[in-house]
Amino acid sequence: MPTLLLVDGSSYLYRAFHALPDLRNSQGEPTGAIRGVLSMLRRLESDYKAEFRACVFDAKGKTFRDDWYPDYKAHRPPMPDDLRAQIEPLHAAVQAEGWPLLAVDGVEADDVIGTLTRQALERGWEVVISTGDKDLTQLVRPGVRWVNTMSEEVLDEAGVTAKFGVPPERIVDYLALVGDTVDNVPGVEKCGPKTAVKWLTEYGSLDALVANAAKVGGKVGDNLRRHLDFLPLGRRLVTVATDVALPLTLDELPARDDDKAALRALYERFEFRGWLKDLDGAVAGAASVADAKAATEARRFAAEPAEPAEPAEPADAADDPPCAPGAHRSGYVAILDWPTFDAWLAKIGAAGLTAFDTETTSLDPMAAKLVGMSFAIAPGEAAYLPLAHRGQDVSAQLVLADVLDKLRPWLESDAHPKLGQNLKYDAHVLANHGITLRGIAHDTLLESYVLESDKTHDLDSLARRHLGLTAIPYTEVCGKGAKQIGFDEVAIERATEYAAEDADLTLRLHRKLWPQLEAAPRLAALYRDLELPVLSVLLEMERTGVLIDPFLLAQHGEELGRRLHALEREAHALAGQPFNLGSPKQLGEILFAKLGLPVVKKTATGQPSTDEDVLTQLAEDYPLPKLLLEHRSLSKLKSTYADKLPRMVDPHTGRVHTSFSQATAVTGRLSSSEPNLQNIPIRTPEGRRIRAAFIAPREHLIVSADYSQIELRIMAHLSGDARLLEAFAHGEDVHRATAAEVFGCTPAEVTSEQRRYAKVINFGLIYGMSAHGLAKNLGIERAAAQGWIDRYFARYPGVADYMERIKAEAKAQGYVETVFGRRLYLPEIRAQQAGRRQAAERAAINAPMQGTAADLIKKAMIAVSRWLAGSALKSKLVLQVHDELVLEVPKAELELVRAELPRLMGEVAVLEVPLLVEVGAGENWDEAH
Repeated sequence: MPTLLLVDGSSYLYRAFHALPDLRNSQGEPTGAIRGVLSMLRRLESDYKAEFRACVFDAKGKTFRDDWYPDYKAHRPPMPDDLRAQIEPLHAAVQAEGWPLLAVDGVEADDVIGTLTRQALERGWEVVISTGDKDLTQLVRPGVRWVNTMSEEVLDEAGVTAKFGVPPERIVDYLALVGDTVDNVPGVEKCGPKTAVKWLTEYGSLDALVANAAKVGGKVGDNLRRHLDFLPLGRRLVTVATDVALPLTLDELPARDDDKAALRALYERFEFRGWLKDLDGAVAGAASVADAKAATEARRFAAEPAEPAEPAEPADAADDPPCAPGAHRSGYVAILDWPTFDAWLAKIGAAGLTAFDTETTSLDPMAAKLVGMSFAIAPGEAAYLPLAHRGQDVSAQLVLADVLDKLRPWLESDAHPKLGQNLKYDAHVLANHGITLRGIAHDTLLESYVLESDKTHDLDSLARRHLGLTAIPYTEVCGKGAKQIGFDEVAIERATEYAAEDADLTLRLHRKLWPQLEAAPRLAALYRDLELPVLSVLLEMERTGVLIDPFLLAQHGEELGRRLHALEREAHALAGQPFNLGSPKQLGEILFAKLGLPVVKKTATGQPSTDEDVLTQLAEDYPLPKLLLEHRSLSKLKSTYADKLPRMVDPHTGRVHTSFSQATAVTGRLSSSEPNLQNIPIRTPEGRRIRAAFIAPREHLIVSADYSQIELRIMAHLSGDARLLEAFAHGEDVHRATAAEVFGCTPAEVTSEQRRYAKVINFGLIYGMSAHGLAKNLGIERAAAQGWIDRYFARYPGVADYMERIKAEAKAQGYVETVFGRRLYLPEIRAQQAGRRQAAERAAINAPMQGTAADLIKKAMIAVSRWLAGSALKSKLVLQVHDELVLEVPKAELELVRAELPRLMGEVAVLEVPLLVEVGAGENWDEAH
């Protein structure tokens, strides 16, 4: 069922403002509340995946409660100027982060939240309310949870009763008795929480207490009787309304994509450099890394000790029983002597499946060294083996070399199944110590990715989502910032709690996730036959790395620097004054204030946008935006590749080692990071020179094997269109064939311009391109573009039928599938807002093609890797980029590899069209491609 996530933005705002020091940017603008609220929102979004959400703020002005009681909130001090200055940009930032924002005149945020909660419950939805305001606990009931992000407190009905002493339905009575000093609602004098709970427990309700007020003795009884006339109004004031008029419906609150251009402007203005760096992709990696970063940011505001959430879902016969907060750690032990080691070695040797994890010195898989290892063989039964801790208790550790000698047979045994969370990393760490990890049976990261690709897959998020448990945060163990210590400096007792818990939670998660995969045979096959084998292929590729020519890159970097300097001078001449080409603010002043160029769109803060789309549109008519685009492109090439790649050469191997992530893109595509080698531009000479720096060692060549027009071929397979199938079956130039169909001529009569148009149409339509988009892309009138689209669909009716069929399928089930059963979720396919719904429909058309292409290249990697291993060749896979495999091949093996690659890659699947593979070879990657 859908989940609605409601945030009390006003509560967030005040708490963040008062919790943080006086943070400011270089212009003196206050920034603390903005940073604090956004950090908490990111943490919340990581922990609670919701299809619908809203951030609700109090509107300006009076509310209906002021009419009932003129002294309502009368004693509140005026809002500090520094807080008021942050409200407008915070609202803009919240919306830019993809959160629908509500502030309804005449009512408080609580009442908006109450009304949305009621509406969601009437639809059978789940609701999560995030706030620090205890008043909103009155809304808790089956299906509604109250979450405090600062204390990590999660309350259901039992939690509310345990915290306040009364159930949610009596919170209003409780508040009426104790009063609310913040809102200036007086309670019964001298009636504190204990007295209120005592009365309500004894009499059952406020009404019953009032009816028996004469029986209440003592001074506080006298106070109660004096307060009787105010109690009805007091209860009315603290009751959250659930029936206020709202300007929108629940269907208008789906989670939205963030507005990167708006965020960039805000981050630059307020100098959130870390977030700006993330936005620019300088810190790459899986969603789990971003989630962990957000969680770390949010935890800095915690004012109370964290308590784990209640179990997220009831256990069934196959599940582990729920446990009290922290109770799951009671069975953890530290392995500090040989008898204990021998006992655990026997346990993991006899176990049907062992969860295994490493603690290390670094996040860099090629550099990380072991600090310790943890094992779990049953829920709650886990151990930590410290090996390289430093500190007072290091004498208790066993000797690393001796331990590895004794563990090696188990670690390298295929007969002992192992489970982990991102085992590729652990395998790297062991390889750094000369051990080859074998027996990888399961990986919870990949289980989660196959089951729920649209969610986050880090261990903390998985534990919260599937187990209702909160893992010990890394920052709680090692600290943060300048005072953070390495894990090897953590005391062994504390390290045991943390490390053993990782293995334990991994085992518990597997017992939740694997049955779900088994219940969906196609997903189970995708996980078992594709994702798990690819893990091992990627491990080998990452360890092999790729050779680069640092001298060529240095030379290219110098040339790029000179060109950038020349472009800067040209830009200053066109502007009539010097300015910083990297400053959106200065750029906006030059383009729009001084030169008077038309404003294409504005940022969330109301300033004219200078993002790439805007510059691209302006470049069609004005020289300065065109020059700025070239400057940006060359600057990125220089900083990201020409300058950075030589610094990333591993001193031990002399190669660059990228990291491939399997669990990032929802389509199944791999992503590459540190460095990202999948986004090197190849359409420009400057980009191709970067590729030319990827070289083969002596007596070797670089070989590139690329699926030809793979997504068009998949479209032909999925649509079953007769003409498209025929073109591919006969090996025709499909763009020329399309041009002949659309323009009504023979293939021989097709001009190069017509073929170019047909190519744009072919690729544009599989991405769901509209007539407007096609017109813009080709520089023609919209009517002409629509005419060509109509003719295309008339000649390829199967394609048109497929597009309508797949959109209907997506709306019916919320996802589409690849040819091999990978599910690609589309949360906005039923959105009421037309723009978001149409974007989801376009994604529904393309996702099965892009996802199937991703599955095919993974199948190809497995097939090629197994062939190389089985034939004892020295050729190696070194890179995978989209639909291309890159190999390092000895010259003596070139002809064999060149002949076998098309067969191996072409036979990984049987489609209605042949899979064509183009193979090239050269001294470097550019020559081979």
